[in-house]
Amino acid sequence: MSKPPNPPNPPASALQDTGLHEKICAFDQTDRSRSYPIDKLEAHINNIPHMAISIFVFDGDKLLLQQRASTKYHSAGLWANTVCSHPRWKETHAECAVRRLQEELGWKIPLREFGQIDYAAQVGELYENEQVHCFYGQFDARIDVTDFNPGEVSDVEWLTIPEIEDRISQRPELFTEWFKIYMHSHKPMIASLIENQPEITAEPQN
Repeated sequence: MSKPPNPPNPPASALQDTGLHEKICAFDQTDRSRSYPIDKLEAHINNIPHMAISIFVFDGDKLLLQQRASTKYHSAGLWANTVCSHPRWKETHAECAVRRLQEELGWKIPLREFGQIDYAAQVGELYENEQVHCFYGQFDARIDVTDFNPGEVSDVEWLTIPEIEDRISQRPELFTEWFKIYMHSHKPMIASLIENQPEITAEPQN
């Protein structure tokens, strides 16, 4: 894993995140059934609770990690799980997961929702305050996965859970805040996917 760029969050003039101002789904903290559209950047500036998705693609006991592109609006150059994103307003979580997997990594596989993680964290001058719907998929690590979108992803790597824990322990600054929360507070749920993998493996579809 390479060292992240310095500083980790690029200036606004350097941002190329095409979805920076798209409308995502915010919700009332006291009544989560009440949702409304909000500008993605506004949600992260003002610490507004909002919906998100996270994808965990495994091959056996190895999880595919991605290093975020250097032009992302926050946590640029840091490592996280396979895909992390936000449903657009009126888009379902499952639709978002399929769309973002293809937009970021360039392929489609069957995905299954397996859990939910609620977390909040400060990332530089911005905030993550998310209800995350988690999705699981299987892939063959022998297939080349390096034909990713360079505007979204800088690198990818397959690692086991113990390898991930070891790297986070040694170099926590290389990983996103949410992925460190996932591995610290929700590892049993994620690791259980290795022991109870459903048969959903499929060849990638471009």
